[in-house]
Amino acid sequence: MNEIVEYIAKVLVAKPEDVEVITEQNDGIVDIKLLVNSEDMGKVIGKQGKIANSIRSILKACAIKEQKKVNLVIDSK
Repeated sequence: MNEIVEYIAKVLVAKPEDVEVITEQNDGIVDIKLLVNSEDMGKVIGKQGKIANSIRSILKACAIKEQKKVNLVIDSK
């Protein structure tokens, strides 16, 4: 799941070298923290959060396949 989030984020942002993905797993729950440059936050979140919600939907589909739950947090560096 890390690779998917990282790939999508790098395609969206102007500074792909600043993209970082941190993952923690606890009892079947995967917490993914996406860190991007503060200038790219708007591109990753999108209007009314539509892009962020789309990324979350893709992650949920992957998590269902692996029988896990996933949380995505988007933050700036």
